[in-house]
Amino acid sequence: MRSTTGWQADGATRTLRRTTLERRDLRPDDIAVRVEYCGVCHTDLHALQAHTDDANGMLVPGHEFTGVVTEVGDAVSGFTAGDAVAVGNIVDSCGTCPMCRAGQENFCREFPTLTYGGTDRQDGSTTLGGYSREYVVDHQFAYRLPAGLDPAATAPLLCAGVTVWEPLRALGVGPGSTVAVAGLGGLGHLAVKMAAALGATTTVISRTPDKADEARELGATGFVVSTDPRQLEAVRDRFDVVIDTISAPHDLAPYLRVVAMDGTLSHLGHLGPVTVDTIDLLIGRKKLSSAGSGGRSSTAAMLRFCAEHHITADVEVLPSSQVNTALERLERNDVRYRFVLDMSDLDLDY
Repeated sequence: MRSTTGWQADGATRTLRRTTLERRDLRPDDIAVRVEYCGVCHTDLHALQAHTDDANGMLVPGHEFTGVVTEVGDAVSGFTAGDAVAVGNIVDSCGTCPMCRAGQENFCREFPTLTYGGTDRQDGSTTLGGYSREYVVDHQFAYRLPAGLDPAATAPLLCAGVTVWEPLRALGVGPGSTVAVAGLGGLGHLAVKMAAALGATTTVISRTPDKADEARELGATGFVVSTDPRQLEAVRDRFDVVIDTISAPHDLAPYLRVVAMDGTLSHLGHLGPVTVDTIDLLIGRKKLSSAGSGGRSSTAAMLRFCAEHHITADVEVLPSSQVNTALERLERNDVRYRFVLDMSDLDLDY
């Protein structure tokens, strides 16, 4: 086993503490990554909240990070020590089911191995995430970090970025498309950047009028205040695709009504039960869909696209010692638009 340092919660607590962690010795297909930057995701908050209720074992969050390869397994030919890489929220899959064969490892029928809180397919151990100085991962689930992309601002692309990229590409967004993005947070601001870069006419729907200037700076050409019925009515049946990134439970009806005939509402932000009036789908033959994460080929394509179009997340970088502060502020939505932890302070003694 290999020792490293990271931030973990154990017992019935949501507070992360610095501690020594154990990583597996490298298997033939593994690479060791020195984690430089790790994004802070709403999923991390949810995991910590669930951990409080059912405190079995230790929890090390973090599933969107960038770093540098420090060692490679005997069977690895695609990476060498010193390579800049990125790792997302999936680190293994069965590789044989129809979803995996289609390049959608994120939908693996045997369930993909998650970067943290997952079950290692070989030894049955629980995976520990990227809030740490080192991560050991199968090289097939690591991605080259394209030159020119800031590693701190790229880290959130490996979760938030690919989560919005997948439906934009699957729904054929491009020049001539009209896209609305509901919610302007960690997911939403990247959806706006990507939709605009794909050539779509892009509008932001937000309950906060003060975000209009921010939306336009990100690439949106329109802005609709969701609490104003007149503004919503003015864009009824307007958008080919609506990317719903709102993280709290909410009524889908107003967002379905702004979808154009034969268009799609892709519901990404809140992954709980929803109630839909069939009439809101019937009128206009509208579709309701969702998506989550991305397969290996899609993730690699997303990184190439972002490098070509100079797209990264808007981030606030904090030393990893402020991880609990970052989580508390994230719970209050006090961030524009994503926290990223600088893990280099884990080398320090304090």
